[in-house]
Amino acid sequence: MSVGVQRALSAYGKQGLEATIESASPGQLVVMLYDGAIKAIHLGKLHMLNGEIAEKGASISKAIAIIDEGLRISLDKEQGGELAENLEALYFYMTGKLFEANLDNNPDLLDHVLELLTDLKEAWESITAAPVPVAPEAGAAAPAPDRGTLSYGRA
Repeated sequence: MSVGVQRALSAYGKQGLEATIESASPGQLVVMLYDGAIKAIHLGKLHMLNGEIAEKGASISKAIAIIDEGLRISLDKEQGGELAENLEALYFYMTGKLFEANLDNNPDLLDHVLELLTDLKEAWESITAAPVPVAPEAGAAAPAPDRGTLSYGRA
């Protein structure tokens, strides 16, 4: 592939990412941060297993930056209360485990953090994918329940 084609694809990829970011909801942006951290850790583990020390360090450092400078910084402790405080503590825990994994070349610690991030990402995906209920207008008949979707409480 020529250098020109590579530059064009890179520019296209950046424009596509920028458009996705601009149109994403705050919840979708959080999911994107989780995706980025998960991918960086997977790459770091691959480099770790292949003995590629510099690349391992760069990938794990990228994951740490996403968790610390993206996810943790975006927490709203006033509005989020105890949940935000618990997430902040979990993010600190995960970055510590990533540092430890990097220093000790411990892929098990990477797997542990991957599991935590994946669980959190799935929770955010379920929140952002849930349709927002629209209140019926006054006097309007309630629509029939959609039996094809997940319900909570009533079927």
